[in-house]
Amino acid sequence: MKKSTIVAGFVLLFALCVTREAQAVKPPNIVIILSDDQGWTDYSFMGHDAIQTPNLDKLAKQSVTFRNGHVPTALCRPSLTTLITGLYSHQTGITGNDPAGTPANLAHGIRTGLDVREMLISNIDKHPTLPRMLADQGYTSFQSGKWWEGSYQRGGFTHGMTRGFPEPGGRHGDDGLQIGREGMQPVFDFLDSATDSEDPFFLWYAPILPHTPHNPPQRILEKYQTEGRPQPIAAYYAMCDWFDETCGQLLDRLEEKGIANDTIVVYVTDNGWIQNPNGGGFLARSKRSPYEGGTRTPIMFRWPDKFSPVDRPELCSSIDIVPTLLAAAGADIPQNLPGLNLLPNLKEGTPIKRNMLFGETFAHDIADIEKPEASLLYRWVIRDQDKLLITYDGATGRMKYPPTSSQPQLYDLQADPSEKVNLALQHPEKVEELSKLLGQWYPLKERKQGLAPKE
Repeated sequence: MKKSTIVAGFVLLFALCVTREAQAVKPPNIVIILSDDQGWTDYSFMGHDAIQTPNLDKLAKQSVTFRNGHVPTALCRPSLTTLITGLYSHQTGITGNDPAGTPANLAHGIRTGLDVREMLISNIDKHPTLPRMLADQGYTSFQSGKWWEGSYQRGGFTHGMTRGFPEPGGRHGDDGLQIGREGMQPVFDFLDSATDSEDPFFLWYAPILPHTPHNPPQRILEKYQTEGRPQPIAAYYAMCDWFDETCGQLLDRLEEKGIANDTIVVYVTDNGWIQNPNGGGFLARSKRSPYEGGTRTPIMFRWPDKFSPVDRPELCSSIDIVPTLLAAAGADIPQNLPGLNLLPNLKEGTPIKRNMLFGETFAHDIADIEKPEASLLYRWVIRDQDKLLITYDGATGRMKYPPTSSQPQLYDLQADPSEKVNLALQHPEKVEELSKLLGQWYPLKERKQGLAPKE
């Protein structure tokens, strides 16, 4: 036998062994923990002096933790859609929680013969979703908690709790909303099944916590009822504690199953919240707003076998989560995803080569389900420590705290994290530079700068 033939045979055998070894490497399990309506300061590890979050504190110490994380849109449904598609709200067309009863939407319904709520949900069919893309890699998946886009199957989950519109209560989760508040058994059952099958899995844990109603167990509420603290504040604090308790139950279960080291855990909140001390609602400049109280959130990535725990100072966005998880699963990343694949940065500890984040705010009710711009209220950009907000004349249906200023707002987040001092007049050059960046990111066709007319 010729020497060259023998060498070629060894090369082929080596290649086959490498291929089989690569095929035998199981992709990581993936768990997304999604808080619902929680302020970015409202954790012990973020410096809150009253709220106790021991389980999330522990997770933060075990994770690559971005304390300066953000969501692009500070409202439940569009924020969740970003987490499932990796796209901005203006790209998915899901910019608000509900279609408004406007002439434009009524005309769409008459033209198509469809319920406009179904037309809005159908946007999820137009884009690859994280569970669908992970299914191509052999993943099984489970939806629990908040979910707006029809049934869990519509989003590509193989298993789940939500029946979805048009089922009764199907607006934003129906049966899925029991998770956390009424126990964790459906999630535990899925973990048992997925572990037994040895397939990689994706778990969406999005309980309606600490979201209203603020009705925590009395044993937790009593911890926060102190003299001089308004009852709505005490109840909200207790809800954050209750949510943390359920997160601990989930994380402990991963340990008990012996799969924690093989599982990526991602933590993020859908939008911020500043509790109204006089009632059960929120104050301005939090949920539904473009301010830090609405858009900022800690973002954590834990993968014990791959990521060294560390606090990272860079800007991070929930828009980065989908491409990062796809990369970790060995899946192809759609070229149209605007977020960054942070996997190399998380593994190697290298700096993120980006100093800007973008975001947008739309009205709660969508004025025209075929024209996202019709509901646009703000675009915003952060570059280093500078943040620019531009107001637009979109419809303000069910906007609890509509914009009050039509002028550009420029803030130095390092010196003024509460965004109290508008520096736009002092730095017109920065306003111009950042405005151009907004135009490059999301060019507008119809909306004009300024306030919408009062309703």
